[in-house]
Amino acid sequence: MNRLLLVDGSNLLFQMFFGMPARIVNGQGKAIQGTLGFVGALLKIIRRTEPTHIAVLFDGEHENERSSLDTDYKANRVDYSQTPEEENPFSQLDDIYASLDFLGIKHTETTDCETDDIIAGYALTFGNKAEIIISSFDSDFFQLINDNVSVLRYRGDKTVICTPEYIKEKFGITPEQYADFKSLTGDAADNIKGADKVGPKTAALLLNEFGTLANILANAESIKKPSVRNSIIRNTEKLKINYKLIKLGNTEQLPFGLRELEYSYSGITTNEVLKGIGLR
Repeated sequence: MNRLLLVDGSNLLFQMFFGMPARIVNGQGKAIQGTLGFVGALLKIIRRTEPTHIAVLFDGEHENERSSLDTDYKANRVDYSQTPEEENPFSQLDDIYASLDFLGIKHTETTDCETDDIIAGYALTFGNKAEIIISSFDSDFFQLINDNVSVLRYRGDKTVICTPEYIKEKFGITPEQYADFKSLTGDAADNIKGADKVGPKTAALLLNEFGTLANILANAESIKKPSVRNSIIRNTEKLKINYKLIKLGNTEQLPFGLRELEYSYSGITTNEVLKGIGLR
């Protein structure tokens, strides 16, 4: 069976740029630590997963439609256009794109949606034709997990593959309930506030009792604990918006067909890639 590796490129870039122990420059004095870390991590992920197909997706600079639902959505993110180059992960993006071209790996930036939506589109479109592995630390992807879709959280030797069993053990819910769960609890990374008095344990209990967020809202009066009942009722509209912000279901035009994403790892090393694009 085909195995499609979908890499959240922006997520991996930030992880590597800020995760490297020091700023690294090459012989010409050019900073390369983000590129070095990105390529090294990507090749390790490839060796671990042995994909037959790969796509690397990055968030482009454009208006975010979700912000029209909630102006606070991702309003906590840093504006890197105002930061000096040595602190700006995007300053090494062109070198990362050159590395991916050298490796023969398809990549693109989103133009009218988020990377999450494109990755979800691939998972939903090809999930019955290929094993899907999503490489990202963005927990929104947990909602896509099933027997044929997993999420890889790269941490070197401590890398974790998240499966339905992982979600059940960690949160006490199924992957299908994760968007409902996160709507209730909120997401600090995306500046989404959940319902007060509803933490992870309470959210799991509610979902195990009622099944879905929609059923929780429809039967809020029957929630036993008064403080939780009142919070759910008071935050009903907010929770509905949260769900729209978090739920992934894009099946629109995808940037590449499955055949275009075919890839076979040649054994190339990070240094060989950097030499190939003139950084070594």
